Amino acid sequence: MAKDNKKLVEAITSMDVDFAQWYTDVVKKAELIDYSAVKGCMIIRPAGYAIWENIQKELDRRFKETGVENVYMPLFIPESLLEKEKDHVEGFAPEVAWVTYGGLNPLPERLCVRPTSETLFCDFYKNIIHSYRDLPKVYNQWCSVVRWEKETRPFLRSREFLWQEGHTAHATAEEAEQRTIQMLNLYADFCEEVLAMPVIRGRKTEKEKFAGAEATYTIEALMHDGKALQSGTSHNFGDGFAKAFGVQYTDKDNKLQYVHQTSWGMTTRLIGAIIMVHGDDSGLVLPPRIAPVQAMVIPIQQYKDGVMDAAKSVCERLGKVCRAKLDDSDKSPGWKFSEQEMRGIPVRIELGPKDIEAGKCVVVRRDTREKIEVALEDLEQKIPEILETIQKEMFERAKAHRDAHIWDAHNYEELKDIAANKPGFIRGMWCEDQACEDKIKEELAVTSRCIPFHDQEQISGTCVCCGRPAHKLVYWGKAY
Repeated sequence: MAKDNKKLVEAITSMDVDFAQWYTDVVKKAELIDYSAVKGCMIIRPAGYAIWENIQKELDRRFKETGVENVYMPLFIPESLLEKEKDHVEGFAPEVAWVTYGGLNPLPERLCVRPTSETLFCDFYKNIIHSYRDLPKVYNQWCSVVRWEKETRPFLRSREFLWQEGHTAHATAEEAEQRTIQMLNLYADFCEEVLAMPVIRGRKTEKEKFAGAEATYTIEALMHDGKALQSGTSHNFGDGFAKAFGVQYTDKDNKLQYVHQTSWGMTTRLIGAIIMVHGDDSGLVLPPRIAPVQAMVIPIQQYKDGVMDAAKSVCERLGKVCRAKLDDSDKSPGWKFSEQEMRGIPVRIELGPKDIEAGKCVVVRRDTREKIEVALEDLEQKIPEILETIQKEMFERAKAHRDAHIWDAHNYEELKDIAANKPGFIRGMWCEDQACEDKIKEELAVTSRCIPFHDQEQISGTCVCCGRPAHKLVYWGKAY
């Protein structure tokens, strides 16, 4: 048993030795992905896709509670359509993949493989929106997009990835702004309540906002290695896209007005975030609310009479209160324990002949490895309680780690020292001059993550870069 466990643990590089290699080891050994014949694209295996399905299911439920309807747009965008919004096309030009042939024949116009679908939605909206009675339109689509990234890493950055993209149209600027903030808060609540991942909510700087947007809002999470990960964005487009595409409606006074639009999205990079926030040297540690399997029943000495029947009974009972599975393979218990740990299953239930005789079982938490004896008759009550405790404590640990890695910089020398020696978020005042933002990025490899909503403490009166008067507090950091 010990030998099996040691073998699997050794297969994962320690995160303190090489965090990047640890991450790659986990996604491979936990069988979340495999590499494909298409460079820069990944195969999402069942264990990885099941996590995405749970993310999709929970987000979709929350979307629909706010009035969102799902649609589906074409995969291809004509070049002439893409070019109608100048800033937008310039922002995506380096990453666009083009289709130039249909079968053996050259196409009369190049087709872009969608990197995002703003232009398609605008073209659609101009045909279906005519009156104020047609508004608002609150649509979302679940799909894949293609961006020709130079450097790729599973889940975090790949040339094709899965996501959802919401696209809404409203009569007024106020309605559009309200929806933009509403969706950002929905994302933040989802991350904290379901993924047990604390986030900073805020607005991107002008330099970092989405191409073509009036304002971009973001949630930023801190990974175990102290790097930030943009985990969801919500964009207020104002009426810029509407003017470029002629999306107008007649208001109550019979006057033509342009609609105000929003867009918001989350992607499979959330799976990478879960790994890097909660994982350890034994593999995944999944928050119970997102885990495809919440409880793994492992029979001990399953060849003995009654053991397998008892294990099946326990699994069937637990299946009514959580997502339970029985490992009835012929592998050794030690191997099964290691595999359960590698895959991040929140609890395992060990059940052997002596346990059955005593009317109890041993429940082992994945996050802390605490062993809890539970009477068999109490399982339906105790397991959900343990899962809720794990969910709560995982969030608290992640938040404590995040909060312990937030540093204040009052001047450029402090910023430089922290950036070089202290991983995490850096709070620093900013004069709002992009030249300072560019200098920090170029010299320190640190970018502005967001201007936070809920933290505008004036930690000093001057810009962390140039020393001029400053009134905006910014979270800075190295990022994926």
